[in-house]
Amino acid sequence: MNPGRWVLPAAVAAVTTLLIAALGATITVLGPWYQDLAKPAWAPPDILFGPAWTLIFGLCAISAATAWLAAPSQTMRDVVIGLFAINGFLNLLWSFLFFRMQRPDLSATEVWFLWASIALLIIICWRFSRPAALLLIPYLIWVTFAGALNIAIVQLNGPF
Repeated sequence: MNPGRWVLPAAVAAVTTLLIAALGATITVLGPWYQDLAKPAWAPPDILFGPAWTLIFGLCAISAATAWLAAPSQTMRDVVIGLFAINGFLNLLWSFLFFRMQRPDLSATEVWFLWASIALLIIICWRFSRPAALLLIPYLIWVTFAGALNIAIVQLNGPF
């Protein structure tokens, strides 16, 4: 295997992931509005979200580069890149709806589109790269948990 063939996919995946993470961090404001929300007893402490997202974004970048290299055709490569792009958009949209618009009710609906985009990525990648698909499982689990937390916040604090 030629290690040089990893350079472009890894660089694009890393830079794109860093940009999405940085933009998401600027959208996510844990100010007084968020701090004053009632949260369920099972909500993790705020300090855990940063490390969790760092790990998830790292796994996503590795998954994207792995899928890019394993795609059996240029068409499938384009599909996978497009699905990752849609997923990145939906990830940012959730943060925008929840934190910037302060609308947990809207983000509680949107999170399931985000979840579906991850599930679709796993299904598509599974066809030609099981490692790329498996790297996305923690992301799917985290967004499932985040969706449940989002719904609990809506139930404890609504209407918005």
